[in-house]
Amino acid sequence: MTPANVETRIARLDWDAIRASIDDRGYATTPALLTPAECRELIALYDCREVFRNRVVMERFGYGLGEYKYFAAPLPPLVSAMRTAFYERLAPIASDWMRLLRLGEGFPATLDAFLEICRREGQIKPTPLMLRYDAGGYNCMHQDLYGEVFFPIQITFVLSRRGADFDGGEFLLTEQRPRAQSRGEAITLDRGEAIIFATRWRPARGARGHYRVNVRHGVSRLKAGRRFSLGIIFHDAYFSG
Repeated sequence: MTPANVETRIARLDWDAIRASIDDRGYATTPALLTPAECRELIALYDCREVFRNRVVMERFGYGLGEYKYFAAPLPPLVSAMRTAFYERLAPIASDWMRLLRLGEGFPATLDAFLEICRREGQIKPTPLMLRYDAGGYNCMHQDLYGEVFFPIQITFVLSRRGADFDGGEFLLTEQRPRAQSRGEAITLDRGEAIIFATRWRPARGARGHYRVNVRHGVSRLKAGRRFSLGIIFHDAYFSG
């Protein structure tokens, strides 16, 4: 599987609109960025044991109903290319978030430089993953944190066809604002489309400047079929899971 100019497709996205949406709502969606053939090729990898470093059955840990697998190093070329290209576009946004919340100067311009920071903290295991849900499956609300170092934005692609391969299975986001009730959204994605969203928190503007809004994500119950998705997380993990 080759990247097939995926970097060019990423560069051609409307990044001004993506930035505005992420800043305003904590997430942005893309049109179909992966081709049907690329989605099928990624799904076909799921049964290749040598491609992954670990398999997690969600119900064993109370995470939901379904399973996911973390890719082993080296990542498949398409996944690696997208991780690198997306990071370079998202690092300026993430750095602005850090400065708005007075949490530091931000993030390096390249993924390699950021992963070196992870390595210095003992976070050396790749975190991009594939998830599979069958009818009745779901993912509880959570945050993908694997150590002290984390990147505040991540991405999920849906690889299956809504209405043909599966029904239900909406992507869920909740935001907890200080001294306010949580706000939730359910986002529908079709094959090849992605959602770019906050990993742990995002800045929101208030009367006295910016404050931190905590974010969690999950997947609603699948009504029928089977749903595969690809998660691209930029920070690496320090543990075997």
